[in-house]
Amino acid sequence: MTTKTDITLYTSQTPNGIKASIALEELGLQYEVHHIKMMENEQKEQWFLEINPNGRIPAITDKLPNGQTIRVFESGAILEYLVDTYDKDHKISYPRGSPEHWEVTSWLMWQMGGLGPMQGQSNHFKRYAPEKIQYGIDRYGNETRRLYRTMNDHLAKAPHGFLVGDRVTVADISCWGWVASHTWSGVSLEEFPHLEKWLKKLLQRPGFEKGRHVPKPHTAFDNDALTEEELEAKSAATRGWVQSGMAADAKK
Repeated sequence: MTTKTDITLYTSQTPNGIKASIALEELGLQYEVHHIKMMENEQKEQWFLEINPNGRIPAITDKLPNGQTIRVFESGAILEYLVDTYDKDHKISYPRGSPEHWEVTSWLMWQMGGLGPMQGQSNHFKRYAPEKIQYGIDRYGNETRRLYRTMNDHLAKAPHGFLVGDRVTVADISCWGWVASHTWSGVSLEEFPHLEKWLKKLLQRPGFEKGRHVPKPHTAFDNDALTEEELEAKSAATRGWVQSGMAADAKK
């Protein structure tokens, strides 16, 4: 049973993009999807910049009770909006002001300010930079491992297997897509057994399973079977697009 909403999700298949769709599915919300064609730079078109002036995904539009259309951009803000607006039963949250609420908020900010940016830079230097810069590869790869270790050590003490308390929350949702992409970042989960267990535990949830495949199939786990040479060949297909986008932004 889904709850009807006026939400439209503008997204693509990225670790940040699937945060919103997983949360929407976990909450049982009905929503429309607009698949942003990243490789065609649809996210830079003026109509989308009216929704997210930063030209990134995901973003959502919705309607307030008075009929006013609103926009919400940045994945962390979207998660907080969905919880505040639609999670009255605290399916993926805790009551505002409770100790658990602030613990969830802390992990969400940790992901937004640490795990996502650091792993994203690790991806860039390992997969998309025009030349191999070992300092950048080591700097961001090591920091990603440190952050994984932080999660792993925390989960080792978590009695229910979630980042906070006895339920899945937006803290877990925000981190999951990034950890699922660990192989692309050159990080093995062999040294992080509690993190690997958490990753697989959440994958068993219907909301995660359905939400991760929005707007197209989630293929991060396919990388686990590839050699480093095959991963390098795969990254070459999008390296030029990344570099051209950087060059275009530099001219503005």
